[in-house]
Amino acid sequence: MAINFITHFFFFVFFLFTFSATCQDSDLETDCTNKWIHIRHLPPQFNLDLLSNCSAYPLFDNFCPYLANHGLGQKTHNKSHSWYRTDPFMLELVFHRRMLEYPCLTSDPTHANAIYVPYYGGLDSLKYLFGPEVNSSFQHGLDLYDFLVHVDSPNIWSRNYGHDHFMVMARPAWDFNQPLNSDPLYFGTSFLELPEFYNVTALTHESRAYPWQEQAIPYPTSFHPPNLAFFESWVNRLRRSRRTTLMLFAGGGGISANPNVRRSIRLECENATSMSANGTGYEKLCEFVDCSNGICQHDPIRFMKPMLQASFCLQPPGDTPTRRSTFDGILAGCIPVFFEDLSAKKQYGWHLPEEKYEEFSVSIPKEDVVFKGLSIVDVLTSIPRAQVRRMREKVLEMLPRVMYRKQGSSLGLRSKKDAFDIAIEGTLERIKSRLQEVAAQ
Repeated sequence: MAINFITHFFFFVFFLFTFSATCQDSDLETDCTNKWIHIRHLPPQFNLDLLSNCSAYPLFDNFCPYLANHGLGQKTHNKSHSWYRTDPFMLELVFHRRMLEYPCLTSDPTHANAIYVPYYGGLDSLKYLFGPEVNSSFQHGLDLYDFLVHVDSPNIWSRNYGHDHFMVMARPAWDFNQPLNSDPLYFGTSFLELPEFYNVTALTHESRAYPWQEQAIPYPTSFHPPNLAFFESWVNRLRRSRRTTLMLFAGGGGISANPNVRRSIRLECENATSMSANGTGYEKLCEFVDCSNGICQHDPIRFMKPMLQASFCLQPPGDTPTRRSTFDGILAGCIPVFFEDLSAKKQYGWHLPEEKYEEFSVSIPKEDVVFKGLSIVDVLTSIPRAQVRRMREKVLEMLPRVMYRKQGSSLGLRSKKDAFDIAIEGTLERIKSRLQEVAAQ
């Protein structure tokens, strides 16, 4: 299955890129002023060949099933039009496919405002994280740099020394920040620590607190509508959904005896199930959906139905500050509850503007929950119901900004900016500012 998919995908890429490069330079329907992007030609070893190794890393996962539909994965069921078993690590493939239908592509790199590098950096990192080259993780990216700078039209790089280049790396930035001189080595590669790539913009699942080159963009969810009718049908369902549960936590962890916010949430949720919800307007105060060991990751039905019935979705940090569940919850019209700013506010400024957070989310300091005994139930039940309704409407307003619509979607749906569109806008603006700073030096 995987090999057939890769073959078809390769020919599709070749055809569509050739069409784009020859025809879209003269696109008269789109205003491409300051929006031109050139896609660099990479040998398949940097993208398509990596897909042929989809079953080569048993410690990671066999990701062959998730390659279908250009990285969206298999449909949740045969009659589904918008729901897929999407794996978040396939974002590089999803983004590449969407780039091929971007309306302002140019075959002339000197005419481009930005240069897209279709490198599947997260997938390429697997051989260093889980494969035979685990002790050579400091070399991750060096062969790509050599190709970009010395092999393939060196003038494209030297024109701005990488300041106009960008790529997608579908893992948290922390997986790429192992110090070059680390001894002993720990989990991760050194890609974002390489001076060679300091000038390149890397779009990652999560970014560090003070990023130089990376910018966080939303994790892909399982919802990828193909047209405006399916999108609006889903939004209407969210508006009609009865929110009978006050709060929900879908996740794992929290079983350690050591104090942490997930443990506090699970204990409070267990206690809340025995408490009366009378007077709160809810039938249930808390619901816990156990997603331990990744059992929810490719099964959106497991958590989406409970989310549709909850007013608030708790989003505590885990191994990293952010969770894919944050975006799943927004897609369910469930108001996110954050416990630290780095979970979203300090990362996703392009997609979820920082000044809007009070309008669509709740913030509760994790230290108050863990060490001061602050009750999450008390905080949430104290919010007036009219305010809750306004917050939910704001969540629905933000919803398109965190979804990745299906490739080849209808013109009507394309009128709504999705996560890809906003990522491209942000990247173009970031590169423009960077080039202005360099020119002023």
